[in-house]
Amino acid sequence: MCMQKQLLTFLLCSGLFSMTLAQSGGTRSGGTRSGSTNSGWTPASMMAYKRVSNPVVSPDGKLVAYVVATARMDAENSDFLSHIYVTSTDGKLNYQYTFGDKSCTDPQFSPDGQFISFLSGRGKDAKKQVYIMRLTGGEAEPVTVAKNSITTYAWSPDSKRIAYTVTDTRSTQEEKDRKEKKDWDVVDQFQNAHLYALTLTKDAKGNYPVKQLTKGPFHIAGLDWAPNSKMVVFAQQSSPSANAWTSSKIAIVSADSGAVQAIATDKGAVSQPIYSHDGKFIAYIADTGQNSWMRKMSVCLIPTGGGPVKRLVTTPDELPTLVGWSPDDKTVVVSEALRTGSAMYSLPADGGTLKKITPLTQGVYASPNLNNQGDVAFLYQTTDMPIDVYVASLTTMAARKLTDIHSDYIANKNVAKTAVITWKSKDGKYDIDGLLTYPANYQAGKKYPLILNVHGGPAGVFAQTYTGASSPYPIQAFAQQGYFVLRPNPRGSSGYGAEFRRANYRDWGNKDYDDLMLGVDKTIAMGLAHPDSLVETGWSYGGYMTSAIITKTNRFKAVMAGAPVTNLMSFNGTADISDFLPSYFGGEFWDDPQVYADHSPMFAIKNAKTPTLIIHGQSDERVPPEQGYQLHRALQRLGVKTKMITYPRQPHGFVEPKFIEDVGERVIDWFDGNLGRHTTAPYQTASAVTEGRR
Repeated sequence: MCMQKQLLTFLLCSGLFSMTLAQSGGTRSGGTRSGSTNSGWTPASMMAYKRVSNPVVSPDGKLVAYVVATARMDAENSDFLSHIYVTSTDGKLNYQYTFGDKSCTDPQFSPDGQFISFLSGRGKDAKKQVYIMRLTGGEAEPVTVAKNSITTYAWSPDSKRIAYTVTDTRSTQEEKDRKEKKDWDVVDQFQNAHLYALTLTKDAKGNYPVKQLTKGPFHIAGLDWAPNSKMVVFAQQSSPSANAWTSSKIAIVSADSGAVQAIATDKGAVSQPIYSHDGKFIAYIADTGQNSWMRKMSVCLIPTGGGPVKRLVTTPDELPTLVGWSPDDKTVVVSEALRTGSAMYSLPADGGTLKKITPLTQGVYASPNLNNQGDVAFLYQTTDMPIDVYVASLTTMAARKLTDIHSDYIANKNVAKTAVITWKSKDGKYDIDGLLTYPANYQAGKKYPLILNVHGGPAGVFAQTYTGASSPYPIQAFAQQGYFVLRPNPRGSSGYGAEFRRANYRDWGNKDYDDLMLGVDKTIAMGLAHPDSLVETGWSYGGYMTSAIITKTNRFKAVMAGAPVTNLMSFNGTADISDFLPSYFGGEFWDDPQVYADHSPMFAIKNAKTPTLIIHGQSDERVPPEQGYQLHRALQRLGVKTKMITYPRQPHGFVEPKFIEDVGERVIDWFDGNLGRHTTAPYQTASAVTEGRR
């Protein structure tokens, strides 16, 4: 079964969200950063961190495949190059499996254990196809020839077929129009992904036969094979729009005839269907009758032939991700956020009490993958330990570390410590957690500047992930510059239960704002942060809070708003998730304009006095750049110090490493400059030419 599920769903606006190689000591053209050293952490040095994903355990439990992505930042490239590695679970072997200048992703083992497969865009058209390679070695063979990139795929249990999804191709007339420069786009007209089955026995012409299994005005969002290799269950929604997940269904299709049968037609959101090993039931995720972007989800079981739905016991956060079935089909395994950590749970199929099966209370388990005999591969990391690949048995969950991917990266680096601190909310309802990273070389009794960092979402969560990872917010580089960094989880965050996640309903920027400010107050009361050296930053919903903060207080000396939501009315008319704000505010803005105005920073912008840096991607459909421009232009007209930088090609979460590095450097420069901490000229960054441009 293909069950690579991400453990933590960081709902970057649920969706609302995250140059040249560095020279020695963080020096770049134009100057040297204040406080830089020849060793330690800088935004540039942190780009060497390797991103690890997609651990997959082999059917016999002896091998684990995984993906490692490295930043490619030469004169012609700014991207992440991904390749597949394979390690043995006995620790004796660990080697790179794919090579070349084309990324390879989504590894899977064939159920018979003979092949490993992956996706790669190696052809001239760069379209992602499924490749297979014998585990004993040899050349990778492309088995699909789809006109568009393959999006998802899965082996049949008998290893004789591969099901995959691919977006519909344009018609002959549409292609002709595009060549003739009549290439207009109709808004909200999408190309859906449909399901195909490829037979891994070549026909007389030497081709692998392919059968299209679904067609029509809907989009395939997830799939799994039946144990008999004759049926495929899939989740479908009206389109691939980010807004369409709220109305979906589960259906089954025959891999031979193409006959489709809808089985789970719950009103609302359903996803992640997975067959039980005996083929009698399908587990899936469904909302609990309150279909909302504030999500309250549970695991459901339905007989494969249709019938009454059984809803299993709720999980602590009520936002589970399916991992799979136990080998005996008696339990369903899920993962989800747990405060600043994460956990996996087993849910009895008979409706009994759930059991937490991950033993550690610190750190983050991610991307668990379960084979049919109960072996689990997963990623694990803590704030001071980089991410690596682990394996365990479902029965004991005694984890074995299989890799040491970052040994060179962490050599000669000291990791500034991170602690979890907790404070009581102003209304007394909640305990609010925050991750507090100390300055490098912290000296007790000395007060330091503080960066308040607000996450996106609002249903995101700051978790105990490695603080030395590359990011637009390079935490260890902030610490190297002598800052405390506080990353709170105010009400509205995931990981603390559905009630907490919904506690900012119709109340953005008020009680969640209080939660944040009390965290800042706590660091001051602890004698750690200097009250006159406070700065703040956030991305997406965090950018919304940044925009709101500058209208409510002048206690911060500078802020950076990343992809900020600033005007709720115009945001709802331009973002790609038009159901999002009506979920949080109980209606459309034309029905209740006052609540939208009361919670829009732009309607209180005349109160702003704080120097504000604004960062936005030019290709951001989640929070369109007009939101950042509104804030920037208003601050300009009010005479408030402001600078806005836009980055070409970047969506809501930045994808090009040169720009990720640049953002981190700009944030430090902006904060250092406005706190009077520069000892030399700040960096002149590589993207300076884009400043002020649309």
